[in-house]
Amino acid sequence: MDKKILGIIAGVIIIIAIVGVSLSQIETFPVEKQNQNEKIGLVINTPTSSVSLKEIDAIYSDAASTGVGRSNVYLFWNLVEPQKGEFDWAQSDVLMGLDQKNDLRVTLYFSIINGETLGPFPDWIGKPPISSIQEDRLVNVLDAILTRYHIVDTVIIAGETESQFRYSQQDIPVYKDLFENVYSELKEKHPDVKIGNGFALHQVLNKNLGHIVSDLAIGDFVAFSYFPVDSLNDIVKTPTQAVEDLEQSIILAQGKKVAFFEISWATSDFVGGSEESQKEFLEKSFEFYSKNQQNIEFFSWYRQYDRPEGTCVAEQEEIGDVSIEIGGGSGLGSSEFVIERLNHYVCSAGLIDVNGNQKLGWNELKTQIEMINK
Repeated sequence: MDKKILGIIAGVIIIIAIVGVSLSQIETFPVEKQNQNEKIGLVINTPTSSVSLKEIDAIYSDAASTGVGRSNVYLFWNLVEPQKGEFDWAQSDVLMGLDQKNDLRVTLYFSIINGETLGPFPDWIGKPPISSIQEDRLVNVLDAILTRYHIVDTVIIAGETESQFRYSQQDIPVYKDLFENVYSELKEKHPDVKIGNGFALHQVLNKNLGHIVSDLAIGDFVAFSYFPVDSLNDIVKTPTQAVEDLEQSIILAQGKKVAFFEISWATSDFVGGSEESQKEFLEKSFEFYSKNQQNIEFFSWYRQYDRPEGTCVAEQEEIGDVSIEIGGGSGLGSSEFVIERLNHYVCSAGLIDVNGNQKLGWNELKTQIEMINK
């Protein structure tokens, strides 16, 4: 697997220690929480790479207690349909069951594009170019997921789409045809589910790729991840300047609703972050949300927990049968220097540290949601 896709998804892998758990085995207990807002989300993850069901159950309950009403679930085709026509729901049932238990709506990140990489696809599909991806097979797997999990109300089909087409803009019309055909078929089956493409806003702005977003502002919304970083993955924005970047997303979406599926601010001083600046950005970004609610589909913070330093971006990692991908969205440069900074950024982007200590941003998130709900 291309290391750049691993840079997108690494650092937030969960391996459920109890496998073979079905939806019916997720026990339901009352969770003490404030009123939930389904437009506000949180990427729910763990501070370690292997957890028990009891531990992840508590983590989901803590997330729901903040008042968020949405989470991201990252599923890839090779995990869901490892054999043609044979679906494996063991892991997704656990995550979707926990979302359902905690009254969370779900944004499904099922990306056939991950930056410069296509897929990951199942072995039985191989590694097709965009022009050879079979629409009927893609519709079939997404239909199976949406039929099984009614809590999924939004789907992101392509992620970091600007990086895929940066040097191959001639393929944009091919992908638009694929997307529009898949979109039309899925809408017939699931008319209430909204479907769009994702872009890394910081990369779009840093590399002047707004024209690609404009070309692919199709579907029901335009989704963005956002890190306040330069091309070296150093934080170079003030919270006020970062909000100005968020405002650019509305212009780029050209009348479509904007969906923020991963918005973040790291606290590692190695890349110029701090708890104080994360808290300030949370406050200012929610002010932006409040002013622009009519233009925003949803607004999800990346993410709940930090991960141990150096574990978030790897040169090579395998996505095995018992892995559940949670997390994503950042540009990955080619040099060790850039990767090192990305590691520090992603590993410290949580609102709770690896020892379970809440950062200033955790209470700020709860405060902001409470204010919005009033």
